[in-house]
Amino acid sequence: MADADLISLYSKRILALAADVPHAERLAEPHGSAMKRSPLCGSTVTVDVEMAHGKVAAYGQDVKACALGQASAAILGAKVIGASRDEVAQGRDALHAMLKQGADAPAGMWDGLEVLTPARDYKNRHASILLAWDGVLEAIDGIGAAAQAKC
Repeated sequence: MADADLISLYSKRILALAADVPHAERLAEPHGSAMKRSPLCGSTVTVDVEMAHGKVAAYGQDVKACALGQASAAILGAKVIGASRDEVAQGRDALHAMLKQGADAPAGMWDGLEVLTPARDYKNRHASILLAWDGVLEAIDGIGAAAQAKC
């Protein structure tokens, strides 16, 4: 990888996001939790969610990932509270399409993910970038239908 590529990939914005991941502590009594690990790079993310009325009411995350994975988790963490499962899934799917298929960066609720556009060419980083998103979906899905109805 050339030095210019590294500079582009780990831009100042990505590094700033990685240095300030919101909700960086686990929840004491989450409704759902999930731990995701990228076998390729070893990055791990553990997320906790509390749901209320079908939306994320509280969120915690423990992120041990590269700067790209941390930046992605930071963007998600800044916007996930108040989001429904479907909205998180739409954001995750749009991010996946941006990375894997060259689609435009997500707009609206998940704007800000365009900072990760340079990672398209680095397939070995894609799993790390998607970890927190996959974790939130797994945590919500793990709550179970009966418990979600109460949330």
